[in-house]
Amino acid sequence: MSFNVFIGLEIHIELKTNSKMFCNCANDCFEAEPNTHTCPVCLGLPGALPVVNQKAIEEVILTGLALGCQIPLFSKFDRKNYFYPDLPKGYQISQFDLPLCQKGNFQEIKIRRVHLEEDTAKLFHETINNEKVSLIDFNRSGVPLMEIVTEPDLRSAVQAKEFLKKLQQLVRFLKVADADMEKGQMRCEPTVNLEIENNGRKFYTPLVEVKNINSFRFVEKAIEYEIKRQLEEFEKTGVEKQAGNKTTRGWDNKNQKTVLQREKEEASDYRYFPEPDLPPMRFTQEQIEIIKKSMPELPEEKTKKLMKDYHLTSQQVKDLIGDEQKMAYFEKALPVLIKEKIDFPQAVNLIINKRIDITKTEPEDLAQAIKSKDKTPQLPQEELEKMVKEVISNNPEIVAQFKKGKVTVIEVLVGQMMGKTKGQANAAQIRGMLREKMI
Repeated sequence: MSFNVFIGLEIHIELKTNSKMFCNCANDCFEAEPNTHTCPVCLGLPGALPVVNQKAIEEVILTGLALGCQIPLFSKFDRKNYFYPDLPKGYQISQFDLPLCQKGNFQEIKIRRVHLEEDTAKLFHETINNEKVSLIDFNRSGVPLMEIVTEPDLRSAVQAKEFLKKLQQLVRFLKVADADMEKGQMRCEPTVNLEIENNGRKFYTPLVEVKNINSFRFVEKAIEYEIKRQLEEFEKTGVEKQAGNKTTRGWDNKNQKTVLQREKEEASDYRYFPEPDLPPMRFTQEQIEIIKKSMPELPEEKTKKLMKDYHLTSQQVKDLIGDEQKMAYFEKALPVLIKEKIDFPQAVNLIINKRIDITKTEPEDLAQAIKSKDKTPQLPQEELEKMVKEVISNNPEIVAQFKKGKVTVIEVLVGQMMGKTKGQANAAQIRGMLREKMI
């Protein structure tokens, strides 16, 4: 018996606008005193009317463009009706059939839609005076929430985790969200089922959506557990997927397993209808182009540039891009490093390994520190050139990779040269000589 895994992701990301989605309350609920960032609109009081946060709409469209989505010129908000204590109005303003963005592609995974809605309040289950109670903090109610829905194109727990990390990196680059999972600013609900082939027949296990996941590691663990559980359950029961049926399970981190919560509601259960208090949204192509022009250099483009232009390794780039402060410092220091002819990888190592305090060290001081360190006894130029030719001659495969564009392999040759010279050479000088001989 063999099987294939199908994983789709629903990702909710809180946008970091100054105010909430439909009112002027501050969008700064983390660590604030409970129920201090509220007003009649986000508390759902009778007669209170919503007003759309234009910045949130622009940020969702910007994200959609970065995800390769189509941006329709007509969109609208809808009411999603359900009753739960964290939903003060008894409905959520969301989007149903006309999302702001649709049909995209990111990391070779198809994006079904990107839409905008308001976040719910937050429930706390505690024991007070020996009595179990549920408390509600409405600070989060009405925070702009972007939902990204993928097609079930992911095939493993590891792939899902890496996809989420890349998505987090992207929204941080766009500066639309901090997307900290531990703070609840980014939440993921994977839907998992299996295609099982047995005796020439294909069977499909029931769809299961997993909730209550607050870290990349737990996403991986929850999916892995669910794959194992579904396979074992099918072997015992033979129960297959039913049309329109989806079960919701929660991730129990303490016991490292998923637990049954409820049968999943379908769209018809939410009784969607157009939001009567908000007009439809119409855009022009010129407006979309203006948003598109505001897009910064994206992570993949920046990665290629850093490796090609500054000869950084993939790990150095990953460490730089993963830390906004370090990346900003490197870009600030670049003019000085270029002027002083400082070896870029050497400077980056000091930055990413915290060998310098980037909050206190000026780029000029960084350059001088590296130049002082590099004042080592130098071998004669003729001897260096002879060693370079030997290293190149002894590593034809690496030379071939370099010529095909994999420029980071030069570091292997630099390492060999540093060993041959016993440290009596400048790494930047060696790198330049190697590059000159191989081009």
